[in-house]
Amino acid sequence: MNTLTRIALLGATSSLLAACGGGGFLNRERPDEFAVQRQAPLVVPPDFNLTPPAAGAPRPAEGTAAEQTLEALFGGPADRSAVETSALDRAGAAEPGIRSSVGSEDTNTVAKGTVTRDIIAAPEGDGGTAQAVIPG
Repeated sequence: MNTLTRIALLGATSSLLAACGGGGFLNRERPDEFAVQRQAPLVVPPDFNLTPPAAGAPRPAEGTAAEQTLEALFGGPADRSAVETSALDRAGAAEPGIRSSVGSEDTNTVAKGTVTRDIIAAPEGDGGTAQAVIPG
């Protein structure tokens, strides 16, 4: 073995053995994760300013659970920003039969390649007769 290799191996071995010892730079003060302090219990304020519901009065929460969930997640209807309003104004109203005219053979489109064409031209069905071909 080369002398440099022996010195490097001896240094690495001694570093590993020193790390196993109890003293040194690896034995530092750590917080005790099991020393948990007890805190005072939560106290409910005595005055809520709530009145009990009247008999026969409608419940304050209106709507179904799904509507309440959507309201909580996304909020109510929001005003559109100036940018969104401008983009919608420039786009104009959609034509009533736009979906039919887009699927027409007379509509000019950009060629997306043979894979896209094969996917679009695939027959409808449950996929029971589908097969994958990996070009070789």
